[in-house]
Amino acid sequence: MSRIAVVGAGIFGVTAALELRRRGHRVSLYDAGEIPHPLAESTDVSKAIRMDYGADEFYTSHMERALDAWRGWNAMFGEEVFHETGAMFVTRAPMEPGGFEYESFEMLVRRGHTLERLDARAIESRCSLRGHVDGYFNTEGGWAASGRVVARLAAMARDEGVTVLESTPITKLPEADAVVLACGAWIPSLLPEIAPCFRTVGQPVFHIDAPDDVKLPVFGADIARTGWYGFPRHRDGFVKVANHGVGRVMHPSSEGERGVTSEEESRLRDFLRESLPALASATIRKTRICVYCDTADEHFWIAPHPDRPNLVVATGGSGHAFKFAPLLGGWIADALEGNVVDRFRWRADLRSPRGEEAARHR
Repeated sequence: MSRIAVVGAGIFGVTAALELRRRGHRVSLYDAGEIPHPLAESTDVSKAIRMDYGADEFYTSHMERALDAWRGWNAMFGEEVFHETGAMFVTRAPMEPGGFEYESFEMLVRRGHTLERLDARAIESRCSLRGHVDGYFNTEGGWAASGRVVARLAAMARDEGVTVLESTPITKLPEADAVVLACGAWIPSLLPEIAPCFRTVGQPVFHIDAPDDVKLPVFGADIARTGWYGFPRHRDGFVKVANHGVGRVMHPSSEGERGVTSEEESRLRDFLRESLPALASATIRKTRICVYCDTADEHFWIAPHPDRPNLVVATGGSGHAFKFAPLLGGWIADALEGNVVDRFRWRADLRSPRGEEAARHR
């Protein structure tokens, strides 16, 4: 049994701490703030849970496993933290080979999943989106109450013997047999030798007042071309709409950059007028910036430091890690034991000119 310190209690850190404890280690989990930390990428009312990854069979196959585990988590927690409302991806022009929606549809059908192909009339009868002519609905998917999930996992970790230390900033690596750094967008400043492999960007998130008759599943509205996606109407009377796009470069600790800009709100209003007119003039109840820790290729970074094998870096969510929450802890614990997923390996020479996550708008 080793003493392992996990630094950062977002979804990477809390799942790692729990898995390492279950493998028999003595684990301490540190976070600079309360859990869930208000600035963490994984903290919000909801995150999309989807298998749809274009032609990328690696992520698609792992999300098949993760979805089964999400269903099991509902039973484990005794509450519905994963809401399987389905996910819909639609386009403003016919789906074509090479496009995210077309390739996702083909991949999922080939792997035996049943999808409902949608034309313009079917889209408008199913939901409040307008102006889209092609797409599909996938019953396997939905959304998770992300902040609630992190809080429940942290409580479970405590119950199983993890020492959880909230509001405990770390100025130097803790004394332990091994350390897992799961600090999200703060990793590049802690390990400057890999800083060029990362980019920290902010993405705008909006909570918009919505009347009862607004009908939406989890949706991507021509997402790879526009970045816009959203969620069903929340029980508190709002719809969450956000952008999965280029984002704007920022420092994760900069409070001045944490606000949504007038330009970002203007782009939202343009999207609503064009694609969700029922909310075009609705009141924006709340805004936040979701901070992505992007790797240059948009694949996760879960690997030991080549010069310090007892130091594992687990970060680089790139805006799509949360949906893999049931698998993350295992990947991180395996990496500490020397079994690294090749796609997530240490790659200090990474300078990809273009990210590879299929849904991301660039």
